[in-house]
Amino acid sequence: MPIMSIEDFSFTYASAQARSLNTINLPIMKNSITALIGPSGCGKSTLLRSLNRIHDLYPGNEYEGKLMLLNEGTGEMENILDIKKENEFISLRQRVGMIFQKPTPFPMSIFDNVAYGLRIAGIKNKTELADRVEIALKGSALFGEVSDRLNKSAMGLSGGQQQRLCIARAVALKPELLLFDEPTSALDPISTAAIEELIVELKKDVSIAIVTHNMQQASRISDYTAFMYLGDLIEYDETEKIFLNPKEKRTEDYITGRFG
Repeated sequence: MPIMSIEDFSFTYASAQARSLNTINLPIMKNSITALIGPSGCGKSTLLRSLNRIHDLYPGNEYEGKLMLLNEGTGEMENILDIKKENEFISLRQRVGMIFQKPTPFPMSIFDNVAYGLRIAGIKNKTELADRVEIALKGSALFGEVSDRLNKSAMGLSGGQQQRLCIARAVALKPELLLFDEPTSALDPISTAAIEELIVELKKDVSIAIVTHNMQQASRISDYTAFMYLGDLIEYDETEKIFLNPKEKRTEDYITGRFG
């Protein structure tokens, strides 16, 4: 069952002469990991960042089609492109969190980093805040490493720890969908393995879409894979089928390293 259904979706940047995404149709399945792969400039990150309307932070970008997000309460799909009000955007980005390529901790304590979104969401009770922060840090496999310095600056953490902190910050809000934009590209192999293990663990509670240039990473951790090229969705299927028996020659050529 999809947590999100991308339907006839196109996107054009304000400064562009042509579309960056062309009529994309793609499900993001519930409690699964969907990998978006393809060469640089093919539209992977543009698509990912559309899924919580982050492009709206910059005026003039144009959406067409539908981005249907499952409402867990009603069981119905709702088009997030209909969102217009500021409070609706805040709610959307609590439901659809995002982790970027470079770790983005706030210049504040480890505790306050995780509590930041919770306070915006209206949680003021100190005991509840402390409990939610601890649960999120444990969920991101970080609590054991930082439990004795929660009031110290997050800027003193290593790159891998900072990325797990950013994941904890997003997870604290109990999102339905988490978007990862090349979350390990700036990390060493040990940190990369830890993040991959964490992402696989997280899919028990949250649906995941991940952009990656790393073919091995996509094959290791994802359940479904979408191959994109020049703003088009070329092929989508279960990851095993995409990597072992792709239907499209362009998919096979990319996966086998003939281009990209």
